[in-house]
Amino acid sequence: MPEPVPPPPLPVVWRPRRGRIVAYGFATLVVIGAVVMAVFIADPFKLPDRIAIVLFGCAVAFVLHLLGRVRVEADDEGVTLVNAVRSHRYTWPEVIDVTLLPGEPWPKIDFSDGRTIGAMGIQGSEKALAQRATAELAALIHERGEARED
Repeated sequence: MPEPVPPPPLPVVWRPRRGRIVAYGFATLVVIGAVVMAVFIADPFKLPDRIAIVLFGCAVAFVLHLLGRVRVEADDEGVTLVNAVRSHRYTWPEVIDVTLLPGEPWPKIDFSDGRTIGAMGIQGSEKALAQRATAELAALIHERGEARED
């Protein structure tokens, strides 16, 4: 049986490491590539076409930024889940449990209203780091949540 993990001091932020490196690395490459292509593209393409190429590169970089910004934040008030498109804020009594099953892309957090939301800020592909982060979050939920045993 794994040894229990103590809750970390608050505030704490969990972010994926590899996912951020890949997202922001590719975003940089796409923008630089779009600018280089706009500068060196053949003559039939005029200024509006070149601007469109750079804007398209920036749009792709923005989507990659949405994937790179994911995180899970915990503070004295509760938990904030920043996923690719939406951010969710919950107080500790609303949070019931967190589970990370083998092979899952990220943990799922269960809430008192019956919802379950994936926490993209903890990436299951970072196996040991994800297990540690999930265990720390579970310890915080047990310590501060509605389900705590006194």
